[in-house]
Amino acid sequence: MPMDAREIERMIREALPDAQIEIRDLAGDGDHYAATVLSTAFKGKTRVAQHQMVYGALQGRMGGVLHALALTTGLPQD
Repeated sequence: MPMDAREIERMIREALPDAQIEIRDLAGDGDHYAATVLSTAFKGKTRVAQHQMVYGALQGRMGGVLHALALTTGLPQD
């Protein structure tokens, strides 16, 4: 069963409460998403570490319920 974009956003927000999150369904199938996640929690972290934080928030659903998530991460603009 596909994963809903609202559920993805909820899970990320639980782990990164200050995050600015934008999620787009790339194929209209609820299985292939692109997400932009901006958070102050990423300060001082490498891009890989930032992505690991987001994937960790999804609690193992990547590659299973959620087939693909193209991530863009970074710090919010002031």
